[in-house]
Amino acid sequence: MKQDVTQTDTEPRLSAAYWRLWWATGINSIGDGAFAAAVPLLAVTITRDPRLVSVVSAATYLPWLLLSLPAGALVDRHDRVGLMWRSQAIQAVIVSGIAILAAFGHIGIPVLAVMAFGLGACEIVFAGAAHAILPDIVAKPLLHKANGHQQTIATIGSQFLGPPLGSLLFAVAVASPFGMDAASFALSAALLAALPRRRRRRIEHPPMRTAIAEGLRRLARHRLLRTLAILLGVNTFCGQLGNVTLVLLATRTLHLDTRGYGLLLAGAAVGSLLGGLVSARIVNRVGALPALLTALATNAVVFVGIGLSPNAIVLGALLAVNGFVITLWTIVTVSLRQQAVPSEMLGRVNSVYKMLGWGLIPLGALAGGLVAHAFGLRAPYPVAGVLRGVALLIAMPVLIRAMRDQ
Repeated sequence: MKQDVTQTDTEPRLSAAYWRLWWATGINSIGDGAFAAAVPLLAVTITRDPRLVSVVSAATYLPWLLLSLPAGALVDRHDRVGLMWRSQAIQAVIVSGIAILAAFGHIGIPVLAVMAFGLGACEIVFAGAAHAILPDIVAKPLLHKANGHQQTIATIGSQFLGPPLGSLLFAVAVASPFGMDAASFALSAALLAALPRRRRRRIEHPPMRTAIAEGLRRLARHRLLRTLAILLGVNTFCGQLGNVTLVLLATRTLHLDTRGYGLLLAGAAVGSLLGGLVSARIVNRVGALPALLTALATNAVVFVGIGLSPNAIVLGALLAVNGFVITLWTIVTVSLRQQAVPSEMLGRVNSVYKMLGWGLIPLGALAGGLVAHAFGLRAPYPVAGVLRGVALLIAMPVLIRAMRDQ
């Protein structure tokens, strides 16, 4: 595959193949944002039990624990364009099923959970292939610019446009946001299928088990990345422990309607977008280690505050701060992985990192449902904030030593 650069009289430009991927990302992100807002709203129309609501969220993220490692090896072995468009097409079929069942009122928590698991499994393959294909269609001098465009359009679609649209459509008809998401998957698949294929050299791949083991060993032997992966696992566990019942906190405790809930999610995205715009400047000014530690400490404090929010305005402001520091933390840690891991190992190491970092999300979702059921809808956030603070205090000496040794 020829790298995606068009020459001009002044500077190289991203050309058609990249922009096709960009459009697919934007369209898919709007559908994903609508889906993310509509699923918890659908769940609370089926049951008011926070434990059952948490099951759907747990099922969505369970594939990251079970399938991350084989998916990472799969992406290195097969045509990435084919993996991307086929995974999107399967997701279109699954979401269409949700839309049809929801329209006729025949969907329950078990069916919704199974379908959420299927969507999550496809997302692992799609995300891995999309991350790996970018260097194939973008020249190295333009990678930073291309990644920036991708992150921006994904944030705008999934966090700004999608959630309020999904909430609005849900208020009009329960099935409509899922129908829109299915259409976005189908259109994205059509765009991706037309991407040029890279002619890959025939090479002898090691057995799947061997390839996975190489990624595991590489991460296990790197003290900084190992510590960050474990800390990410704790943080995502705590994040889902709090967030799994956010829809109930917003609609039942703070009495927001479906439109207000969508606007709350969109407001929270403001922080994420600002974080993406200014995080690089923060890191350049204060350094990676202070930025990382500040983001993690702020994240813990904010979670305690979310649980104590007296109204939706305070809740939205704290969610915005939370989005900002999560983006800052993500930028720092992604850069550290890219610098520390050879490119030929990056896919497999990333899959191990994601398994450790995201694999505990299902358990966090279930724990959040249990805590909310036992102690009230406000309780999960302070519990999660305290756990995050304790984990940071334990990991801080290792992080400081490891980052100074880099």
